[in-house]
Amino acid sequence: MTDAGPGRSALPALATLPTHLRRRLEAALETGLLSASSPLVAIRSVAGPSDGVAEDVQSALRELADMGIEGPVAAAWIRTVVRVSSRNPFPDLVWSGPEVPGLHTRDTRRVYEELLGSAERSLWASTYAFFDGPRAFAVLARRMEERPGLRVRLLLNIQRDHRDKTAPDSLVRRFADRFWGAEWPGPALPAVYYDPRSLDPGGPGGVLHAKAVVADDQAVFVTSANLTEAALDRNIELGLLVRDHALAQAVSHRFQELIDRGLLVRLPD
Repeated sequence: MTDAGPGRSALPALATLPTHLRRRLEAALETGLLSASSPLVAIRSVAGPSDGVAEDVQSALRELADMGIEGPVAAAWIRTVVRVSSRNPFPDLVWSGPEVPGLHTRDTRRVYEELLGSAERSLWASTYAFFDGPRAFAVLARRMEERPGLRVRLLLNIQRDHRDKTAPDSLVRRFADRFWGAEWPGPALPAVYYDPRSLDPGGPGGVLHAKAVVADDQAVFVTSANLTEAALDRNIELGLLVRDHALAQAVSHRFQELIDRGLLVRLPD
């Protein structure tokens, strides 16, 4: 059994189960197939084989039983908690790096590809760094071909080397030529914006360091990970995915306000 630690409840594990597993658990509780006293192997047959999940469910069911909540009442309790949580969404933890048994989290690359590959109307994506553009932007480029009306805005950092004395306009043109010629993989083009302060010959007055995705003003993903293979697959990176219209819209409105005020400038095609 997973040790929840002194004073810590295991109940949140029930509300954050994937939907299909939660429904199976509710059905098993309603029919009497499962109870707080069921052996771990029976709970695992319902909750799935993932490390730590069955142990967390077992701890939570025992905690409910100690409060007199069992069987169909426990199933109703879980449904009520999930319904309330959906109004005040609980964020998904999103990690890159080594897997840790018992942690129920999402994978950074999968979340990026899910959001970039499923947007219907609008998508904002901001990153400080990207490598291998054809791979990094492949999912998004395909989505833009599938959805011609999809409005995509990329916020990318352009930064001079501290020894480079090239004029800012020339640096922007050089970046644009490389991006459109070698990095962007599709025929449909996104609108790309950058922070001109990073090109100040006197030294960076600021850089575009935000790493975030907003899809359809419905989901927002804020992460420490850049769009690089190392950040998506190997580094230890942490992010939060929230499906909440108000929060997603607040982030996209902030990006738009930076553009409207001229603080972010469009990259020439």
